[in-house]
Amino acid sequence: MKRSILLALALCFSCVALNAKDYRLQSPDSQICLTVSIDEGICWSVSRAGESLLEKSAVDLEICDAASKSLTGSVALKKVIRKSIDESLPVSVPTKFSQIRDLCNEMELQFRGGWSLVFRAYDNGVAYRFKTAFKQDEVFVKSETACFNMAQDNTVWWSFGSAPEYNLHCEAFFKPIAISEIGTETYGYLPITMKTPQGTLLTITETDLLDYPNLFLLAGDGTCFKSDFPAVIDEFSMKNDRDVKVEKRADYIAATTGARAYPWRIMAIGDEKSLIENTLPWQLASEQVEGDASWIKPGKISWEWWAMLNVYGVDFRAGVNTETYKYYVDFAAHYGLEYILMDEGWSAGTLDILNPNPELDLLGIIEYAKSKGVGVVLWALWTPLWNDMENILDRYAEWGVAGIKMDFMQMTDQNMVNFYEKIASECFKRHLVLDYHGCYKPAGLQRKYPNVLSFEGVYGMEHDKCSYDISPEHDLVLPFTRMFAGPMDYTPGATINATSEDFSIRWSHPMSQGTRAHQAAIFVCYESPVQMLCDSPSNYYREDEFASFIAGIPTTWDETIALDAEIGERLLLARRHGEDWYLGAMTDWNAREMTCSLDFLGEGEWEATIFRDGVNADRWAEDYKIEKIKVDNKSEIKIKLAPGGGCAVIIKVLK
Repeated sequence: MKRSILLALALCFSCVALNAKDYRLQSPDSQICLTVSIDEGICWSVSRAGESLLEKSAVDLEICDAASKSLTGSVALKKVIRKSIDESLPVSVPTKFSQIRDLCNEMELQFRGGWSLVFRAYDNGVAYRFKTAFKQDEVFVKSETACFNMAQDNTVWWSFGSAPEYNLHCEAFFKPIAISEIGTETYGYLPITMKTPQGTLLTITETDLLDYPNLFLLAGDGTCFKSDFPAVIDEFSMKNDRDVKVEKRADYIAATTGARAYPWRIMAIGDEKSLIENTLPWQLASEQVEGDASWIKPGKISWEWWAMLNVYGVDFRAGVNTETYKYYVDFAAHYGLEYILMDEGWSAGTLDILNPNPELDLLGIIEYAKSKGVGVVLWALWTPLWNDMENILDRYAEWGVAGIKMDFMQMTDQNMVNFYEKIASECFKRHLVLDYHGCYKPAGLQRKYPNVLSFEGVYGMEHDKCSYDISPEHDLVLPFTRMFAGPMDYTPGATINATSEDFSIRWSHPMSQGTRAHQAAIFVCYESPVQMLCDSPSNYYREDEFASFIAGIPTTWDETIALDAEIGERLLLARRHGEDWYLGAMTDWNAREMTCSLDFLGEGEWEATIFRDGVNADRWAEDYKIEKIKVDNKSEIKIKLAPGGGCAVIIKVLK
């Protein structure tokens, strides 16, 4: 692997040429213009409505085969193929829409040597990918350059990853900062969202990530982001049961097939409202695998770890035992939850997930749950599955388990990406739903395998137990950053709520920042087809109005309308599930008022059940009010939000 093939130039600014040939592609509405410039290398640039967004930015793929034989020569364009696409795509497990219109213009540049670049322009973004048609069974990708040479010094919500070993759980606290001020000591992991001085919102991510490593971005060169990738990990050891120590890396980022399509590089373009409605990461992912998917059941799931199995008002000692988990089953059945999660502790050991903890009757719990119409999801450390996947999953299927929550996958290289797909495939075959925790962001796998219901990869509410960071401001950044990539397992539902002055870190009896109504609104605003209820069943029984309300909110959506939004400040949206509509409104630590027109409703009279901040929620965050009113499509709902507040509304047609 000494000789290589440069498919484009490696430097961000090396594409400026006097005699470059330009090829332009416009979005269907003609507002977005993408230009590909070819000379000795290839660059692309993007503008929208006259605003320059991306200046000439190089793309590059450096490949060699096992025999060090050159696969292509210099950059020589052979053919340009253009087409328009307008298709309706059905979604098996919809997080925004049950039908998605895939409307774009496409330009494929085919080059001598058996490779091409495909560009797409949508009304709400652009994307490109490499494709190769080499005859070799195996080639080695030495590097890829994906530069984003931003036209202006945008404000970017940066994730500030530390030294680039890329072994992490991708739980970002996104901090707004000018690109030029980021410095070279950190990297960002996707998605990366930024705003131009003119107010245009841009989000960079990737999708159709298969048999290839995760993309990371480095800053520190003016306003240019440069790509970086983890090399393949050849050898690793374990510091303990879950933490990886990399022992040896290869000198390439992927060993893959010669004929394939590479991941899409996406840049969403618009404003906050259009970003909430944007579905490009799903649209551009691989189509769903063949096979029956009718068994997949989205829904809500109880979670015992956040409240540390603390239940009360019972006649048994709470803990990892049969009585406690049957109590959770009864709770789930009472409120119509589809699942309970048995987190770390259910098994004989974190590395022995083939045998139950002797303190409980696992098979008895599973059978009891089935009798109540509740599925059991088991937590599973990734390392045993890495070593003995099929045997373990066969055992779970034999037990009657409904799914698994796989945790602590720190690596982000090609091998780990392939592991994600393998576990999704094997779970699909066995009718097991899957929730990735301790993971990187979604990158299209949830379309190919709809049993993949959610991903963590988010700085979520579990950190209320040990941090002051999970604030309403943070909650209002996530929908425009991490959530753009796909489902987000944030784990909401706290019943102990606090103002900024009252909040304190408590491990076994945790609380949330912001109001009770803020927690209710998250169930509408955040997307996760398996949405956790984090708190103790005993607390929910005590707060039956709240528990009943959030239990009545679905986890999949046929339609989504963003009504008002500003990153880090506020969000108001409407979602439809079947005939029913749901509103969610959230604010940062600033009190504010919103007016929501209900002109999206159909004809007739409707009943709106409103869960709003109480009049004293600014001083007592648990204060809320529930009211029912009659509305129609000419009505407006006035929403008054306390600091850190929220509002959730369920609107049902009156027959």
